[in-house]
Parts: sequence; C-alpha cells; structure tokens
Amino acid sequence: MSMKRQKIIRLTLSYLVVLAMTVIIVYPLLWVIGSSFNPGQSLSGSKMIPDNATLAHYKELFDTSKSDYLIWYWNSLKISTLTMIFSVILVSLTAYSFSRYRFIGRKNGLMVFLILQMIPNFAALIAIFILGLLTGLIDTHLGLILVYVGGQIPMNTWLMKGYLDTIPKELDESAKIDGAGHLRIFFQIIMPLAKPIIAVIALFTFIAPFGDFILASVLLRSKEKYTLAVGLYDLVAKQFGSEFTTFAAGSVLIAVPIAILFLSFQKYFVSGLTAGGTKG
Repeated sequence: MSMKRQKIIRLTLSYLVVLAMTVIIVYPLLWVIGSSFNPGQSLSGSKMIPDNATLAHYKELFDTSKSDYLIWYWNSLKISTLTMIFSVILVSLTAYSFSRYRFIGRKNGLMVFLILQMIPNFAALIAIFILGLLTGLIDTHLGLILVYVGGQIPMNTWLMKGYLDTIPKELDESAKIDGAGHLRIFFQIIMPLAKPIIAVIALFTFIAPFGDFILASVLLRSKEKYTLAVGLYDLVAKQFGSEFTTFAAGSVLIAVPIAILFLSFQKYFVSGLTAGGTKG
C-alpha cells in the first residue's frame, strides 16, 4: 500500500472518530436545550426541535414566587467562587513549597498527596458528615467550602508543582542576590510566570463544586441553602408532578458562568495543562 493511501486512510479514520465523539457529546446537549423549550412538564412528548417552542420554563425559573432557582444559583456561584479563590491560594503556596524547598517529609508528603488524589471525596462521606456534626458545620456553606477546598489540594498541588518545576531556579537565585525575600520572589516572579497553570486550577476548582451533587446533598439540609445541583434534583425527585422540562431549562443556564470562565482563561490552557502534566 502506498504512503499516500495510508495517509488518506489514517486521516479518514481520524475524522470518523472526531465525528463520532462530536455526535456523542452534542446530541444529548441538543436534546436538553430542545426539551427546555417544549411546553408542558413531561419528556414523553418532547422533541429536539419543538413545534410550539416556549420560554415559559425560563420565566418560571426567574419568578421568585414560584421557584428558588435564583437563590440556588447565587449559592452555587458563591460556593464555587470562594472555593476557587481559597484553593488557588493554598495550592499555589503548597506547590511552591514542594517545588522550591527541600525539607524533612517532603517525599512522604508528595506520596500522601498522590494517594489522596486517588480517593474521591464521596468515599469519605460518613467521616465528612460526622466531622460536620462535631464542628457544627452541617447545613452551612462554610462547611461545604472547606470540604471542597481540602479535596482540591492533593491533585492540583501535583499539577502546579509540575509546572513550577519548569520555571528555572536561577530566577530565584538572581532575585535573592538582589535582596528579594521568599514572599517577594513568590508573588512578583513565580506567580506571574505561573499564570497558565493558575488559570487551569481556577477553572477546575470552580467547575467541581458547581456541578457537585453528592457532597452538597449530604451536608445541606435547608432548601434556601441548596446549590443548583441539589435544587434541580428536587424538581425531578418528586413522586408526583416532576418538572422535567423546567429541570432542562435550569440545566442549560448552569453552563453560562462556566463558559464565561473558560473563554476568559482559554489562552492559558494549552501551556498550563501540557507543562503541568509532563514534568513533576
């Protein structure tokens, strides 16, 4: 078989794989969007392109007398934003310490982080719930934020450490010769150079709490403190009168802040993920 024919076959197979993955990803999204414009609350008669499209479900979500959706949205934004901020700060400091300093327990600490990142948060649900009871943090956003931040540290520390290892240590040494202290080196030299990986971690730590259901459903009890995932589940978990199309409308709007954040940080993602994932 000629090289030209082999190249054509490989290219064709590549396009077929990309096309198949696109269909798998886009098809459910189109159904959710289409369902959100269908009249009624049942999915049995829903169509991807509805005959009588309506915005009634979106209006209902923003009607505070009928729905707590705006409260849930605000709760999710608040929790996700604070989780992102605290996670970026703690992960940056931790990764910088492991990347630049040599201290007793460094290797063991990295090994513990490697093991912890293999264990998902929901595997420790019972322990988290009991800890929340003992500390009085059940049904509080603070308790949920602390759990999210703690769960984000191991994996993201490894990711950021890999990126910081690619930054030449000669920059630190030159700054020290000029009289710069550790904090000044960290904030004025290392962090500006680490913007790509900071953007990646910021996005990851924002998305995880925004879409989480398990931890939020365990720790939150009051309806006015629900996050979007828990609140929307409440719409379809009713024994009678499940509001599936309203649920679809609420699900579509979840993508708005994530899309904005992604577009804002997009230019940093490729270099942040490749450098952070190839050296550690």
